[in-house]
Amino acid sequence: MKLKQRMVVLCAVLLLLGLAKIFLLDGGEGSAASRRDLRAFRKMEAGLSLSRGARLTNTLQSPWEIASQWVGPREVYPEETPELAAVLTALSSARIERADVGYKGTQLKALLVLDGGQKVVFKPKRYNRDYVVEGEPYAGYDRHNAEVAAFHLDRILGYRRAPLVVGRYVNLRTEIKPVATDQLLSTFLMQGNNTCFYGKCYYCRESEPACAEGEIMEGSLTLWLPDVWPLQKHRHPWGRTYREGKLARWEYDESYCEAVKKMPPYDAGPRLLDVIDTAIFDYLIGNADRHHYESFQDDGGASMLILLDNAKSFGNPALDERSILAPLYQCCMVRVSTWNRLNLLRSGALSSAMRQALAFDPIHPVLAEPHLAALDRRLSGVIATIKQCMEAQGPDNTLIEDRMNLPHP
Repeated sequence: MKLKQRMVVLCAVLLLLGLAKIFLLDGGEGSAASRRDLRAFRKMEAGLSLSRGARLTNTLQSPWEIASQWVGPREVYPEETPELAAVLTALSSARIERADVGYKGTQLKALLVLDGGQKVVFKPKRYNRDYVVEGEPYAGYDRHNAEVAAFHLDRILGYRRAPLVVGRYVNLRTEIKPVATDQLLSTFLMQGNNTCFYGKCYYCRESEPACAEGEIMEGSLTLWLPDVWPLQKHRHPWGRTYREGKLARWEYDESYCEAVKKMPPYDAGPRLLDVIDTAIFDYLIGNADRHHYESFQDDGGASMLILLDNAKSFGNPALDERSILAPLYQCCMVRVSTWNRLNLLRSGALSSAMRQALAFDPIHPVLAEPHLAALDRRLSGVIATIKQCMEAQGPDNTLIEDRMNLPHP
């Protein structure tokens, strides 16, 4: 065979291999990666529905001890968690031993201690479910229901990097005020027949309290991560300036990712792919406010990017803020496992899974229907963006095999 013919045949073979990879990873089942990810997806589906009122059996451990043992360098909870419903039930019903103002931050929250000494973060209801937050994509108060929905999306995507969250109704008169610190009590007030509080934070104002309906306040509880896993805060490389007329470098430099790749911890290890996973997560929920992020301390860049503080989400179901995807479309790379999971969630499967997962929660319905429809629409946008990258540079340069799974200590 002449050299020219050989080159033609070789090019044809390479083209077929590339097309085959796209086909196998585009919802197909032929590759080992696809088969492995399909099995993980089926496990997720099987465990998606949770039983209300579940209780732990055949164990002397508390729910908090079990949840603490789940945490590892690359996951907050494992792939299979038969005790999850019981832990979330305990979160939604355990007696409150202490209530204080929240930790540092810009938004209103309270720090509660539950029976057994477990710390949790309480975020109060600010908006009704159908309220649309207008303006900038990071505008408005924190949305407590967004924290609940984001946790279950984390489960569905298979990331397992978000702390456990559940909705809860609390009686401010009987559950909070008797155990509240003086600092928190000093922020309580009445508006008509409704009990309110404004707490202590950067934007907390007496003129803008969160109010219960009478004495009953709806909110979300986020389980505090174990103290044996101290956190380290990082500035997000794709963070916004929050200054009118001043752009961050990534907003005008399309080659910005190349500069990021030269900076630790993004020059090696899983962190850059975690940032891209997080961009997909944030785009789906409409969160344009991740200016910082946390990992575990002294991890050498191996720790996961922990999906904390997701309450600036699900504000406007009609707004698809594409700039949130900048890490994805500027770096043009994504994990094979993420790509496979996204494809398995197409054609309405994502919103269906969310409905199923959220039906368990005490504050159900957690999301209004327009937000569930937005998840499916935005997912199509993410998949289209990844396909554009594959068309531009090939699937081998776009789909990255990275299944780092560090052992628990």
